[in-house]
Amino acid sequence: MYFIALATDYDGTLAHDGIVAEKTLAALERFKKSGRKLILVTGRELPDLKRVFPELGVFDKVVAENGALIYTPASEEERAISPAPAPKFVAKLKKRGVKPLSVGRSIVATWEPHQATVLEVIKELGLELEIIFNKGAVMVLPSGINKATGLAAALEDLRLSPHNVVGIGDAENDHAFLQACGCSIAVANALAAVKDTADLVTRGARGKGVEELIEKLVKRDREFVRKARDGILLGSVGGDEVYLTPTDTVLITGSSGIGKSTLATALTERFVENGFQFCVFDPEGDYDGLEGAVRIGDGSSEPTKAQVLDLIEKPDTNVVVNGLALRVNERPDFFADLLPGLGNFRYRTARPHWLVIDEAHHLLPKKRDDTRAILSLELPGTVLITVHPEAISTDALRLVTAVIALGPKAKNVIRAFCQETDTKPPKDIPSPEGERVLFWRPQARKKIAMVKAIEPRQSLKRHSRKYAEGQLDEAGSFYFRGPDNAMNLRAHNLMIFAQIAEGIDDRTWEHHLRAGDYSEWFRRQIRDKELARETAEAEKDEMLSAQESRKHVLDAVRRRYTAPATAPEE
Repeated sequence: MYFIALATDYDGTLAHDGIVAEKTLAALERFKKSGRKLILVTGRELPDLKRVFPELGVFDKVVAENGALIYTPASEEERAISPAPAPKFVAKLKKRGVKPLSVGRSIVATWEPHQATVLEVIKELGLELEIIFNKGAVMVLPSGINKATGLAAALEDLRLSPHNVVGIGDAENDHAFLQACGCSIAVANALAAVKDTADLVTRGARGKGVEELIEKLVKRDREFVRKARDGILLGSVGGDEVYLTPTDTVLITGSSGIGKSTLATALTERFVENGFQFCVFDPEGDYDGLEGAVRIGDGSSEPTKAQVLDLIEKPDTNVVVNGLALRVNERPDFFADLLPGLGNFRYRTARPHWLVIDEAHHLLPKKRDDTRAILSLELPGTVLITVHPEAISTDALRLVTAVIALGPKAKNVIRAFCQETDTKPPKDIPSPEGERVLFWRPQARKKIAMVKAIEPRQSLKRHSRKYAEGQLDEAGSFYFRGPDNAMNLRAHNLMIFAQIAEGIDDRTWEHHLRAGDYSEWFRRQIRDKELARETAEAEKDEMLSAQESRKHVLDAVRRRYTAPATAPEE
Protein backbone atom coordinates (compact mmCIF):
# COMPACT_ATOMS: atom_id res chain seq x y z
CA MET A 1 0.00 0.00 0.00
CA TYR A 2 1.13 3.53 -0.77
CA PHE A 3 -1.15 5.71 1.36
CA ILE A 4 -0.37 4.78 4.94
CA ALA A 5 -2.46 7.37 6.78
CA LEU A 6 -5.72 9.29 6.60
CA ALA A 7 -5.81 12.79 8.10
CA THR A 8 -9.34 14.07 8.59
CA ASP A 9 -11.00 17.22 9.86
CA TYR A 10 -13.72 16.80 12.49
CA ASP A 11 -16.61 19.26 12.23
CA GLY A 12 -18.33 19.24 8.85
CA THR A 13 -16.15 16.38 7.63
CA LEU A 14 -16.10 13.44 10.02
CA ALA A 15 -18.92 14.75 12.19
CA HIS A 16 -22.38 16.20 11.51
CA ASP A 17 -23.50 18.69 14.15
CA GLY A 18 -20.62 17.46 16.32
CA ILE A 19 -21.62 13.76 16.19
CA VAL A 20 -19.84 10.93 14.34
CA ALA A 21 -22.25 8.34 12.88
CA GLU A 22 -21.82 4.65 13.76
CA LYS A 23 -21.20 3.74 10.11
CA THR A 24 -18.46 6.35 9.88
CA LEU A 25 -16.84 5.06 13.08
CA ALA A 26 -16.98 1.51 11.68
CA ALA A 27 -15.27 2.71 8.50
CA LEU A 28 -12.47 4.28 10.59
CA GLU A 29 -11.98 1.00 12.44
CA ARG A 30 -11.87 -0.89 9.14
CA PHE A 31 -9.19 1.51 7.92
CA LYS A 32 -7.11 0.88 11.06
CA LYS A 33 -7.40 -2.90 10.61
CA SER A 34 -5.84 -2.57 7.15
CA GLY A 35 -2.58 -1.60 8.89
CA ARG A 36 -2.89 2.12 8.27
CA LYS A 37 -2.84 5.12 10.62
CA LEU A 38 -5.56 7.63 11.50
CA ILE A 39 -4.90 11.29 12.34
CA LEU A 40 -7.60 13.72 13.47
CA VAL A 41 -6.87 17.34 12.59
CA THR A 42 -9.29 19.77 14.24
CA GLY A 43 -9.71 23.30 15.50
CA ARG A 44 -11.45 22.06 18.64
CA GLU A 45 -9.86 22.13 22.06
CA LEU A 46 -9.03 18.72 23.49
CA PRO A 47 -11.41 18.64 26.51
CA ASP A 48 -14.32 19.59 24.27
CA LEU A 49 -13.31 16.96 21.71
CA LYS A 50 -13.14 14.21 24.32
CA ARG A 51 -16.59 15.18 25.53
CA VAL A 52 -18.32 15.04 22.13
CA PHE A 53 -16.29 12.12 20.74
CA PRO A 54 -15.48 9.50 23.40
CA GLU A 55 -14.26 7.07 20.69
CA LEU A 56 -11.19 9.26 20.16
CA GLY A 57 -8.96 6.24 20.85
CA VAL A 58 -9.48 4.99 17.29
CA PHE A 59 -7.02 7.67 16.19
CA ASP A 60 -3.25 7.26 16.39
CA LYS A 61 -2.69 11.00 16.68
CA VAL A 62 -4.89 14.03 17.28
CA VAL A 63 -3.90 17.49 16.10
CA ALA A 64 -6.07 19.83 18.19
CA GLU A 65 -6.41 23.58 18.55
CA ASN A 66 -5.91 24.05 14.81
CA GLY A 67 -2.38 22.64 14.93
CA ALA A 68 -1.12 23.90 18.28
CA LEU A 69 -1.55 20.70 20.34
CA ILE A 70 -0.54 17.10 19.59
CA TYR A 71 -2.36 14.37 21.53
CA THR A 72 -1.63 10.64 21.53
CA PRO A 73 -4.78 8.75 22.62
CA ALA A 74 -2.96 5.47 23.37
CA SER A 75 -0.71 7.11 25.99
CA GLU A 76 -2.85 10.20 26.68
CA GLU A 77 0.26 12.31 26.18
CA GLU A 78 -0.32 15.97 25.31
CA ARG A 79 2.32 18.14 23.65
CA ALA A 80 1.87 21.84 22.89
CA ILE A 81 3.92 22.99 19.92
CA SER A 82 3.24 26.69 20.40
CA PRO A 83 3.26 29.01 23.44
CA ALA A 84 0.26 29.70 25.67
CA PRO A 85 -1.85 32.82 24.99
CA ALA A 86 -0.55 36.02 26.59
CA PRO A 87 -2.70 36.84 29.68
CA LYS A 88 -2.79 40.54 28.71
CA PHE A 89 -4.23 39.59 25.30
CA VAL A 90 -7.03 37.50 26.82
CA ALA A 91 -7.76 40.17 29.46
CA LYS A 92 -8.06 42.91 26.88
CA LEU A 93 -10.41 40.84 24.70
CA LYS A 94 -12.66 40.26 27.70
CA LYS A 95 -12.53 43.96 28.56
CA ARG A 96 -13.56 44.80 24.99
CA GLY A 97 -16.62 42.54 25.35
CA VAL A 98 -15.58 39.70 23.06
CA LYS A 99 -18.05 36.88 23.82
CA PRO A 100 -18.08 33.92 23.65
CA LEU A 101 -14.35 33.56 24.25
CA SER A 102 -12.58 30.23 24.59
CA VAL A 103 -8.98 29.91 25.72
CA GLY A 104 -7.04 26.67 25.14
CA ARG A 105 -3.45 25.59 25.63
CA SER A 106 -2.45 27.86 22.73
CA ILE A 107 -5.58 28.88 20.90
CA VAL A 108 -7.95 31.74 21.61
CA ALA A 109 -11.30 31.37 19.82
CA THR A 110 -14.47 33.37 19.33
CA TRP A 111 -17.02 33.93 16.54
CA GLU A 112 -17.73 36.50 13.87
CA PRO A 113 -18.19 39.48 13.91
CA HIS A 114 -15.53 39.86 16.62
CA GLN A 115 -12.62 39.51 14.19
CA ALA A 116 -12.29 43.28 13.84
CA THR A 117 -11.94 43.74 17.59
CA VAL A 118 -9.47 40.85 17.83
CA LEU A 119 -7.33 42.38 15.08
CA GLU A 120 -7.34 45.78 16.80
CA VAL A 121 -6.16 44.24 20.10
CA ILE A 122 -3.39 42.29 18.33
CA LYS A 123 -2.13 45.52 16.75
CA GLU A 124 -2.38 47.51 19.97
CA LEU A 125 -0.29 44.95 21.88
CA GLY A 126 2.14 44.34 19.00
CA LEU A 127 1.67 40.56 19.13
CA GLU A 128 2.75 38.10 16.44
CA LEU A 129 -0.60 36.40 16.13
CA GLU A 130 -2.70 35.28 13.17
CA ILE A 131 -6.46 35.04 12.72
CA ILE A 132 -7.78 31.86 11.08
CA PHE A 133 -11.40 31.49 9.97
CA ASN A 134 -13.53 28.37 9.99
CA LYS A 135 -17.12 28.82 8.82
CA GLY A 136 -17.83 31.70 11.18
CA ALA A 137 -15.39 30.67 13.90
CA VAL A 138 -12.50 33.08 14.60
CA MET A 139 -9.34 31.37 15.85
CA VAL A 140 -6.21 33.19 17.02
CA LEU A 141 -2.83 31.43 17.08
CA PRO A 142 0.87 32.35 17.03
CA SER A 143 2.13 33.15 13.54
CA GLY A 144 3.06 30.07 11.54
CA ILE A 145 0.88 27.67 13.55
CA ASN A 146 -1.88 25.98 11.59
CA LYS A 147 -3.21 22.54 10.78
CA ALA A 148 -0.33 21.89 8.38
CA THR A 149 2.37 22.50 11.03
CA GLY A 150 0.42 20.36 13.49
CA LEU A 151 0.10 17.54 10.96
CA ALA A 152 3.84 17.74 10.24
CA ALA A 153 4.59 17.30 13.97
CA ALA A 154 2.24 14.31 14.19
CA LEU A 155 3.79 12.69 11.12
CA GLU A 156 7.26 13.17 12.58
CA ASP A 157 6.14 11.24 15.66
CA LEU A 158 4.75 8.47 13.44
CA ARG A 159 7.82 8.45 11.16
CA LEU A 160 5.59 8.97 8.13
CA SER A 161 5.96 11.19 5.09
CA PRO A 162 3.21 13.60 4.01
CA HIS A 163 3.47 12.00 0.56
CA ASN A 164 1.79 8.93 2.02
CA VAL A 165 -1.12 10.74 3.64
CA VAL A 166 -4.59 11.40 2.23
CA GLY A 167 -6.21 14.47 3.77
CA ILE A 168 -9.94 15.24 3.81
CA GLY A 169 -11.68 18.44 4.93
CA ASP A 170 -14.36 21.01 4.26
CA ALA A 171 -13.49 24.54 5.43
CA GLU A 172 -11.07 27.49 5.15
CA ASN A 173 -8.77 26.31 7.91
CA ASP A 174 -8.30 22.96 6.15
CA HIS A 175 -6.54 24.43 3.11
CA ALA A 176 -3.06 24.32 4.63
CA PHE A 177 -3.07 20.71 5.82
CA LEU A 178 -4.85 19.40 2.71
CA GLN A 179 -2.21 20.92 0.47
CA ALA A 180 0.52 19.35 2.60
CA CYS A 181 -0.85 15.83 1.97
CA GLY A 182 0.01 13.51 -0.89
CA CYS A 183 -3.63 13.60 -1.97
CA SER A 184 -6.27 16.14 -0.90
CA ILE A 185 -10.00 15.37 -0.74
CA ALA A 186 -12.96 17.67 -0.18
CA VAL A 187 -16.28 16.29 1.07
CA ALA A 188 -19.34 17.14 -1.00
CA ASN A 189 -20.48 19.78 1.51
CA ALA A 190 -17.11 21.59 1.51
CA LEU A 191 -16.76 25.25 0.68
CA ALA A 192 -16.33 25.97 -3.03
CA ALA A 193 -12.79 27.28 -2.45
CA VAL A 194 -11.79 23.99 -0.81
CA LYS A 195 -13.29 21.95 -3.64
CA ASP A 196 -11.43 24.06 -6.19
CA THR A 197 -8.02 23.30 -4.71
CA ALA A 198 -8.63 19.66 -3.70
CA ASP A 199 -7.45 16.78 -5.90
CA LEU A 200 -10.81 15.00 -5.60
CA VAL A 201 -14.32 15.65 -4.25
CA THR A 202 -16.46 12.90 -2.70
CA ARG A 203 -20.02 12.21 -3.81
CA GLY A 204 -21.17 11.96 -0.21
CA ALA A 205 -21.29 14.75 2.36
CA ARG A 206 -19.58 14.73 5.76
CA GLY A 207 -19.27 11.23 7.26
CA LYS A 208 -20.65 9.51 4.16
CA GLY A 209 -17.90 11.13 2.13
CA VAL A 210 -15.31 9.81 4.59
CA GLU A 211 -16.84 6.32 4.37
CA GLU A 212 -16.72 6.49 0.57
CA LEU A 213 -13.06 7.54 0.64
CA ILE A 214 -12.03 4.80 3.07
CA GLU A 215 -13.68 2.09 0.99
CA LYS A 216 -11.72 3.15 -2.09
CA LEU A 217 -8.44 3.60 -0.22
CA VAL A 218 -8.55 0.14 1.33
CA LYS A 219 -9.32 -1.52 -2.01
CA ARG A 220 -7.10 0.42 -4.43
CA ASP A 221 -5.19 3.26 -2.86
CA ARG A 222 -2.78 3.62 -5.80
CA GLU A 223 -5.53 5.21 -7.84
CA PHE A 224 -5.12 8.22 -5.56
CA VAL A 225 -1.49 8.81 -6.58
CA ARG A 226 -1.40 12.20 -8.33
CA LYS A 227 1.15 12.74 -11.09
CA ALA A 228 1.17 16.47 -10.39
CA ARG A 229 2.50 15.88 -6.85
CA ASP A 230 4.12 12.46 -6.87
CA GLY A 231 5.32 12.14 -10.47
CA ILE A 232 9.05 12.06 -11.16
CA LEU A 233 9.95 13.69 -14.47
CA LEU A 234 11.82 11.29 -16.76
CA GLY A 235 11.93 13.53 -19.81
CA SER A 236 9.80 14.68 -22.71
CA VAL A 237 8.41 13.49 -26.03
CA GLY A 238 7.80 16.51 -28.21
CA GLY A 239 6.07 18.91 -25.87
CA ASP A 240 4.66 16.21 -23.57
CA GLU A 241 6.37 15.35 -20.30
CA VAL A 242 6.85 11.73 -19.25
CA TYR A 243 6.62 10.80 -15.57
CA LEU A 244 7.36 7.87 -13.29
CA THR A 245 5.44 7.42 -10.03
CA PRO A 246 6.36 5.78 -6.70
CA THR A 247 4.02 2.93 -7.59
CA ASP A 248 6.12 2.03 -10.65
CA THR A 249 8.71 -0.72 -10.91
CA VAL A 250 11.25 0.58 -13.43
CA LEU A 251 13.85 -1.31 -15.46
CA ILE A 252 16.76 0.77 -16.80
CA THR A 253 18.80 -1.34 -19.19
CA GLY A 254 21.30 -1.10 -22.03
CA SER A 255 24.89 -1.87 -22.84
CA SER A 256 27.73 -1.03 -20.46
CA GLY A 257 28.94 2.57 -20.25
CA ILE A 258 25.92 3.98 -22.05
CA GLY A 259 24.60 6.24 -19.25
CA LYS A 260 22.35 4.12 -17.05
CA SER A 261 23.92 5.35 -13.81
CA THR A 262 23.87 8.91 -15.13
CA LEU A 263 20.12 8.69 -15.72
CA ALA A 264 19.63 7.15 -12.28
CA THR A 265 21.60 10.03 -10.76
CA ALA A 266 19.31 12.54 -12.50
CA LEU A 267 16.29 10.71 -11.07
CA THR A 268 17.71 10.90 -7.52
CA GLU A 269 17.96 14.67 -7.93
CA ARG A 270 14.24 14.74 -8.72
CA PHE A 271 13.56 12.55 -5.67
CA VAL A 272 15.30 15.14 -3.50
CA GLU A 273 13.44 18.04 -5.13
CA ASN A 274 10.09 16.37 -4.50
CA GLY A 275 10.87 15.30 -0.93
CA PHE A 276 11.00 11.56 -1.61
CA GLN A 277 13.33 9.41 0.48
CA PHE A 278 15.52 7.03 -1.54
CA CYS A 279 17.98 4.21 -0.97
CA VAL A 280 20.55 3.22 -3.60
CA PHE A 281 22.07 -0.26 -3.61
CA ASP A 282 25.47 0.33 -5.18
CA PRO A 283 27.49 -2.87 -5.57
CA GLU A 284 30.24 -1.26 -7.65
CA GLY A 285 30.80 2.05 -5.85
CA ASP A 286 29.34 4.09 -8.72
CA TYR A 287 27.32 6.51 -6.56
CA ASP A 288 29.90 7.72 -4.07
CA GLY A 289 29.57 11.47 -3.70
CA LEU A 290 25.88 11.42 -4.66
CA GLU A 291 24.36 14.68 -3.45
CA GLY A 292 21.72 14.52 -0.76
CA ALA A 293 22.65 11.02 0.44
CA VAL A 294 24.66 9.34 3.20
CA ARG A 295 27.01 6.55 2.14
CA ILE A 296 27.56 3.41 4.18
CA GLY A 297 30.28 0.95 3.25
CA ASP A 298 33.31 1.51 1.03
CA GLY A 299 36.13 -0.42 -0.59
CA SER A 300 37.45 -1.69 2.73
CA SER A 301 34.40 -1.90 5.00
CA GLU A 302 31.18 -3.76 4.35
CA PRO A 303 27.78 -2.14 4.96
CA THR A 304 25.56 -3.83 7.52
CA LYS A 305 21.85 -4.51 7.67
CA ALA A 306 21.58 -2.60 10.96
CA GLN A 307 23.20 0.50 9.44
CA VAL A 308 20.74 0.55 6.56
CA LEU A 309 17.63 0.07 8.70
CA ASP A 310 18.79 2.60 11.30
CA LEU A 311 19.40 5.30 8.71
CA ILE A 312 16.14 4.90 6.80
CA GLU A 313 14.22 5.32 10.06
CA LYS A 314 14.93 9.04 9.59
CA PRO A 315 12.50 10.30 6.92
CA ASP A 316 14.85 13.02 5.68
CA THR A 317 17.88 10.73 5.26
CA ASN A 318 18.74 9.20 1.88
CA VAL A 319 21.16 6.29 1.79
CA VAL A 320 23.72 4.85 -0.63
CA VAL A 321 24.67 1.27 0.29
CA ASN A 322 28.16 0.75 -1.13
CA GLY A 323 28.85 -2.96 -1.59
CA LEU A 324 32.34 -2.64 -3.01
CA ALA A 325 33.88 -4.55 -0.09
CA LEU A 326 31.50 -7.48 -0.71
CA ARG A 327 32.61 -10.16 -3.15
CA VAL A 328 30.38 -10.67 -6.15
CA ASN A 329 29.08 -13.98 -4.77
CA GLU A 330 28.36 -12.36 -1.36
CA ARG A 331 26.14 -9.61 -2.72
CA PRO A 332 22.97 -11.67 -3.33
CA ASP A 333 23.17 -13.07 0.24
CA PHE A 334 23.56 -9.58 1.71
CA PHE A 335 20.60 -8.29 -0.27
CA ALA A 336 18.50 -11.38 0.52
CA ASP A 337 19.15 -10.86 4.23
CA LEU A 338 18.29 -7.16 4.08
CA LEU A 339 15.24 -7.14 1.82
CA PRO A 340 12.67 -8.73 4.19
CA GLY A 341 13.41 -6.16 6.92
CA LEU A 342 13.37 -3.38 4.39
CA GLY A 343 10.12 -4.68 2.92
CA ASN A 344 8.50 -4.78 6.35
CA PHE A 345 9.59 -1.20 7.01
CA ARG A 346 8.19 -0.09 3.65
CA TYR A 347 4.91 -1.87 4.41
CA ARG A 348 4.57 0.12 7.63
CA THR A 349 5.77 3.50 6.38
CA ALA A 350 5.95 3.34 2.54
CA ARG A 351 9.55 4.55 2.96
CA PRO A 352 12.02 4.78 1.43
CA HIS A 353 9.79 5.86 -1.43
CA TRP A 354 12.32 4.76 -4.04
CA LEU A 355 14.81 1.89 -4.11
CA VAL A 356 17.50 2.10 -6.78
CA ILE A 357 19.13 -1.30 -7.33
CA ASP A 358 22.18 -1.04 -9.57
CA GLU A 359 23.72 -4.20 -11.03
CA ALA A 360 20.35 -5.82 -10.33
CA HIS A 361 21.47 -9.07 -11.97
CA HIS A 362 23.97 -9.42 -9.09
CA LEU A 363 21.49 -8.68 -6.29
CA LEU A 364 18.41 -10.40 -7.74
CA PRO A 365 19.96 -13.14 -9.89
CA LYS A 366 17.80 -15.45 -11.95
CA LYS A 367 19.69 -18.50 -10.72
CA ARG A 368 18.78 -17.93 -7.06
CA ASP A 369 16.00 -20.28 -5.89
CA ASP A 370 14.63 -18.21 -3.01
CA THR A 371 14.12 -14.93 -4.87
CA ARG A 372 10.34 -15.35 -4.89
CA ALA A 373 10.38 -15.70 -1.11
CA ILE A 374 12.69 -12.71 -0.73
CA LEU A 375 10.51 -10.46 -2.84
CA SER A 376 7.23 -9.14 -1.57
CA LEU A 377 4.33 -9.46 -3.98
CA GLU A 378 5.30 -6.11 -5.47
CA LEU A 379 8.32 -3.83 -5.80
CA PRO A 380 6.71 -0.38 -5.99
CA GLY A 381 9.00 2.61 -6.25
CA THR A 382 11.92 0.46 -7.40
CA VAL A 383 14.45 1.10 -10.16
CA LEU A 384 16.30 -1.99 -11.42
CA ILE A 385 19.46 -1.17 -13.38
CA THR A 386 21.26 -3.82 -15.41
CA VAL A 387 23.21 -4.68 -18.53
CA HIS A 388 21.65 -8.15 -18.50
CA PRO A 389 17.87 -8.20 -17.98
CA GLU A 390 17.85 -11.88 -18.88
CA ALA A 391 19.99 -12.58 -15.80
CA ILE A 392 17.54 -10.96 -13.33
CA SER A 393 15.01 -13.05 -11.43
CA THR A 394 11.99 -13.62 -13.67
CA ASP A 395 9.73 -12.96 -10.67
CA ALA A 396 11.26 -9.49 -10.34
CA LEU A 397 11.07 -8.76 -14.06
CA ARG A 398 7.37 -9.58 -14.14
CA LEU A 399 6.73 -6.75 -11.68
CA VAL A 400 8.18 -4.15 -14.07
CA THR A 401 5.71 -1.47 -15.18
CA ALA A 402 8.13 0.76 -17.11
CA VAL A 403 11.13 -0.15 -19.26
CA ILE A 404 13.81 2.43 -20.15
CA ALA A 405 16.28 1.15 -22.74
CA LEU A 406 19.45 3.05 -23.70
CA GLY A 407 22.05 2.83 -26.41
CA PRO A 408 22.60 0.79 -29.58
CA LYS A 409 21.41 -2.45 -27.96
CA ALA A 410 18.10 -0.97 -26.77
CA LYS A 411 16.09 -3.13 -29.18
CA ASN A 412 17.84 -6.28 -28.01
CA VAL A 413 17.29 -5.68 -24.31
CA ILE A 414 13.59 -4.97 -24.83
CA ARG A 415 13.27 -8.22 -26.75
CA ALA A 416 15.19 -10.03 -24.00
CA PHE A 417 12.80 -8.58 -21.39
CA CYS A 418 9.79 -9.74 -23.39
CA GLN A 419 11.21 -13.22 -23.81
CA GLU A 420 11.97 -13.61 -20.11
CA THR A 421 8.54 -12.37 -18.99
CA ASP A 422 6.47 -14.01 -21.77
CA THR A 423 5.33 -10.54 -22.80
CA LYS A 424 4.24 -9.89 -26.36
CA PRO A 425 6.89 -7.59 -27.83
CA PRO A 426 5.83 -4.33 -29.45
CA LYS A 427 5.49 -4.45 -33.23
CA ASP A 428 7.90 -1.64 -33.99
CA ILE A 429 10.94 -1.06 -31.78
CA PRO A 430 12.79 2.05 -32.95
CA SER A 431 16.47 2.70 -32.41
CA PRO A 432 17.22 5.54 -29.95
CA GLU A 433 18.32 8.69 -31.71
CA GLY A 434 21.00 10.97 -30.26
CA GLU A 435 20.62 11.37 -26.51
CA ARG A 436 17.12 9.86 -26.45
CA VAL A 437 16.05 6.68 -24.70
CA LEU A 438 13.25 4.19 -25.37
CA PHE A 439 10.38 4.25 -22.87
CA TRP A 440 7.75 1.52 -22.76
CA ARG A 441 4.99 0.47 -20.39
CA PRO A 442 4.59 -3.26 -21.14
CA GLN A 443 1.40 -3.68 -19.11
CA ALA A 444 -0.31 -0.76 -20.83
CA ARG A 445 0.34 -2.19 -24.32
CA LYS A 446 1.24 1.26 -25.61
CA LYS A 447 3.76 2.10 -28.31
CA ILE A 448 7.36 2.69 -27.38
CA ALA A 449 8.15 6.38 -26.95
CA MET A 450 11.43 8.08 -27.83
CA VAL A 451 12.13 10.23 -24.76
CA LYS A 452 14.68 13.00 -24.35
CA ALA A 453 15.72 12.09 -20.81
CA ILE A 454 16.61 14.55 -18.09
CA GLU A 455 20.28 15.05 -17.29
CA PRO A 456 21.89 15.31 -13.84
CA ARG A 457 23.12 18.67 -12.64
CA GLN A 458 25.87 17.13 -10.54
CA SER A 459 28.93 15.60 -12.06
CA LEU A 460 28.98 12.22 -10.37
CA LYS A 461 32.53 11.39 -9.37
CA ARG A 462 32.99 7.69 -9.95
CA HIS A 463 34.68 6.02 -7.02
CA SER A 464 38.34 5.36 -7.88
CA ARG A 465 38.75 2.62 -5.26
CA LYS A 466 36.26 0.44 -7.13
CA TYR A 467 38.63 0.25 -10.10
CA ALA A 468 41.85 0.32 -8.10
CA GLU A 469 41.10 -2.38 -5.52
CA GLY A 470 37.63 -3.77 -6.23
CA GLN A 471 36.69 -6.86 -8.17
CA LEU A 472 35.28 -6.31 -11.65
CA ASP A 473 33.33 -9.24 -13.05
CA GLU A 474 34.73 -11.48 -15.77
CA ALA A 475 33.20 -9.44 -18.57
CA GLY A 476 34.65 -6.21 -17.17
CA SER A 477 38.16 -7.51 -16.47
CA PHE A 478 41.21 -7.11 -18.72
CA TYR A 479 42.88 -10.25 -20.10
CA PHE A 480 46.54 -10.38 -21.11
CA ARG A 481 46.50 -13.08 -23.81
CA GLY A 482 49.48 -12.17 -26.03
CA PRO A 483 49.82 -12.38 -29.82
CA ASP A 484 49.34 -16.16 -29.92
CA ASN A 485 46.68 -16.41 -27.18
CA ALA A 486 49.26 -18.37 -25.24
CA MET A 487 48.23 -16.91 -21.89
CA ASN A 488 45.04 -15.84 -20.11
CA LEU A 489 46.03 -13.53 -17.28
CA ARG A 490 43.00 -11.75 -15.79
CA ALA A 491 43.24 -8.29 -14.22
CA HIS A 492 40.04 -7.64 -12.25
CA ASN A 493 41.16 -4.19 -11.09
CA LEU A 494 43.80 -1.58 -11.87
CA MET A 495 46.18 -2.67 -9.12
CA ILE A 496 46.30 -6.20 -10.54
CA PHE A 497 46.56 -4.74 -14.05
CA ALA A 498 49.67 -2.78 -13.04
CA GLN A 499 51.24 -5.79 -11.35
CA ILE A 500 50.71 -8.06 -14.35
CA ALA A 501 51.78 -5.35 -16.80
CA GLU A 502 55.12 -4.96 -15.02
CA GLY A 503 55.81 -8.69 -15.18
CA ILE A 504 54.80 -9.68 -18.71
CA ASP A 505 57.27 -9.81 -21.59
CA ASP A 506 57.70 -6.92 -24.02
CA ARG A 507 56.12 -8.82 -26.92
CA THR A 508 52.87 -9.37 -25.01
CA TRP A 509 52.83 -5.79 -23.74
CA GLU A 510 53.31 -4.33 -27.20
CA HIS A 511 50.75 -6.68 -28.79
CA HIS A 512 47.95 -5.17 -26.68
CA LEU A 513 49.46 -1.69 -26.87
CA ARG A 514 49.47 -1.50 -30.70
CA ALA A 515 45.99 -3.05 -30.85
CA GLY A 516 44.68 -0.21 -28.68
CA ASP A 517 43.41 -2.71 -26.08
CA TYR A 518 44.51 -0.69 -23.04
CA SER A 519 42.79 2.56 -23.99
CA GLU A 520 39.71 0.60 -25.08
CA TRP A 521 39.46 -1.06 -21.63
CA PHE A 522 39.99 2.21 -19.82
CA ARG A 523 37.28 3.86 -21.92
CA ARG A 524 34.69 1.06 -21.93
CA GLN A 525 35.09 -0.63 -18.56
CA ILE A 526 36.93 1.86 -16.33
CA ARG A 527 34.94 4.63 -18.04
CA ASP A 528 37.77 7.12 -17.69
CA LYS A 529 38.00 9.10 -20.92
CA GLU A 530 41.02 11.10 -19.79
CA LEU A 531 43.02 7.99 -18.88
CA ALA A 532 42.00 6.43 -22.19
CA ARG A 533 43.12 9.55 -24.08
CA GLU A 534 46.49 9.64 -22.31
CA THR A 535 47.03 5.93 -22.96
CA ALA A 536 46.04 6.25 -26.62
CA GLU A 537 48.88 8.76 -27.07
CA ALA A 538 51.37 6.07 -26.04
CA GLU A 539 49.64 3.47 -28.22
CA LYS A 540 50.01 5.67 -31.31
CA ASP A 541 53.60 6.77 -30.64
CA GLU A 542 55.69 4.14 -32.42
CA MET A 543 58.91 5.86 -31.33
CA LEU A 544 58.37 4.71 -27.73
CA SER A 545 60.12 1.54 -26.64
CA ALA A 546 58.21 -1.13 -24.72
CA GLN A 547 59.82 0.08 -21.52
CA GLU A 548 58.94 3.73 -22.21
CA SER A 549 55.33 3.06 -23.24
CA ARG A 550 54.83 0.76 -20.25
CA LYS A 551 56.08 3.50 -17.90
CA HIS A 552 53.87 6.10 -19.60
CA VAL A 553 50.70 4.02 -19.17
CA LEU A 554 51.37 2.73 -15.65
CA ASP A 555 52.40 6.17 -14.39
CA ALA A 556 49.04 7.51 -15.63
CA VAL A 557 47.17 4.69 -13.88
CA ARG A 558 48.99 5.14 -10.57
CA ARG A 559 48.70 8.91 -10.65
CA ARG A 560 44.94 8.74 -11.07
CA TYR A 561 44.01 5.68 -9.03
CA THR A 562 46.61 4.05 -6.83
CA ALA A 563 48.72 6.97 -5.60
CA PRO A 564 48.34 7.72 -1.87
CA ALA A 565 45.60 10.25 -1.15
CA THR A 566 46.72 13.66 0.03
CA ALA A 567 43.62 14.06 2.18
CA PRO A 568 41.05 11.69 3.60
CA GLU A 569 38.23 10.95 1.18
CA GLU A 570 34.79 12.21 2.09
